[in-house]
Amino acid sequence: MIPRSFTRRIILAFVALGVALLIAVSASLYVVLRQLEEDKITSSLGNQVVLIEAAFTHQPASAAQVQLEQAIKDYSGPIVADGGFIIVQGPKGAIRFVVGDPPGSTVPDIPAAPTGSSPTRIDKIRIAGTEYAYIEPSTNGTRGFTFFFAVPDRSAQRALGDLTRTLLVMLLVLIVIGSPIAWLLSRSVTAPMKRLAQAARDLPGKSGDVVPLPVEGPTEVRALTERFNSMAQELASTRHEESQMLANLRHDLRTPLTSIGGFAEAIADGTASGDKATGAARTIVEEAQRLERLVGELGVVERLREGSAALRPEALDASALIRDAAARFDGRASAQGVAIEIIAVAPGDPELTFTGDRLAAERILQNLVVNALSVLPGGGHIWLRAAALHMPGRKPGVSFSVTDDGPGFPPATTDKVFERFYRADPSRTGTGSGLGLAIVRELARAHGGEAWAENVVPHGARVTALLPLVPAIPAVTPRPAPEN
Repeated sequence: MIPRSFTRRIILAFVALGVALLIAVSASLYVVLRQLEEDKITSSLGNQVVLIEAAFTHQPASAAQVQLEQAIKDYSGPIVADGGFIIVQGPKGAIRFVVGDPPGSTVPDIPAAPTGSSPTRIDKIRIAGTEYAYIEPSTNGTRGFTFFFAVPDRSAQRALGDLTRTLLVMLLVLIVIGSPIAWLLSRSVTAPMKRLAQAARDLPGKSGDVVPLPVEGPTEVRALTERFNSMAQELASTRHEESQMLANLRHDLRTPLTSIGGFAEAIADGTASGDKATGAARTIVEEAQRLERLVGELGVVERLREGSAALRPEALDASALIRDAAARFDGRASAQGVAIEIIAVAPGDPELTFTGDRLAAERILQNLVVNALSVLPGGGHIWLRAAALHMPGRKPGVSFSVTDDGPGFPPATTDKVFERFYRADPSRTGTGSGLGLAIVRELARAHGGEAWAENVVPHGARVTALLPLVPAIPAVTPRPAPEN
């Protein structure tokens, strides 16, 4: 079972790696050590063979078998002491004598030499379950006698003994060196992760201030820390904006509710009667409509959280949208003494068609016109225009601009006016909710476009929304069909 602790996982990984390394090294080292031991046995046996051959050949040709056997015994002590034996065959193939004690009840047969083999044979043979290394020298210098020298092959046992001592040293080195490395490695990862966990538990902070975490540890942990710091800063900024939004929302709701409550109470207790009661009722209706508009705009804001996936694109005519917007607000503009004019497309220019969400485009124009009417209570002019627009770094699109000859935006506020509930100047915002232009920008960005504001000379302001010819709407992944 894999442990849950990251530190224990790293230690377990180091242990598994150490075991795998020891197995691999042991297997390789065993092969090398056994080969060395086999070479040592063969070399030692070969030296003894040379001495015995020399002793045998120095015997006179008339020496008896007893003398030959004694001469061999004089030099075969190390072979016999190691558990080996020597078999000597005469020129006619009969076994003349044996030195040492071969295993089993009978003297083993000397293996026949393979055809085409070397005059001197060095190989292994298994006798009575025991592996032996043997040498069969050439008969050229032994008067036709065949010698068979054999000693037990203990290379495996000796190699295992050497390997055991080596493994103990390697294991000690792995423990002494690997343990601190595993601890340092786990700490380099777990320490930043613990800080991240603690910082995540501390969110949200009471003071609202976010202290960035130090970017330390491996590359992946550094990237995670940077993303967490960015997220924490964004969260703090969002919560600050939410606090401001709630404060402004309480203010915007309190004003109409106070008016509705006051006038309703006046009507109920008879303070307002006749024309005053009619005026009070009209005020109640206006304030209720204002509350309804505010609730509707909050609903649009909620819809915008779904992003571009909430859009329903279709082919639209920009010029027709401009004309419909002007006609929709013609009555209200006339009541305020405001003239709404449409800057028509030049003759010969292509039609301004694009793909977008109709409700979103109508909402953009509605909010822009309402924003312009709110700053012209005593009359003025509003110009509506749709035009093709190509901006560097952006896809070609259609711009909707609404220009008024009102007081304009205060200095350095042309970007802030798109923040939710931002109030730059009562002369520009009037009694609006502070959400209109914020909704305009978010609807434009949901299409992949943009919105901006600017002052015009000699006085007035212009707000423009750019919508691309084709909105940047991601493809919706179809849901899999339910299984039967």
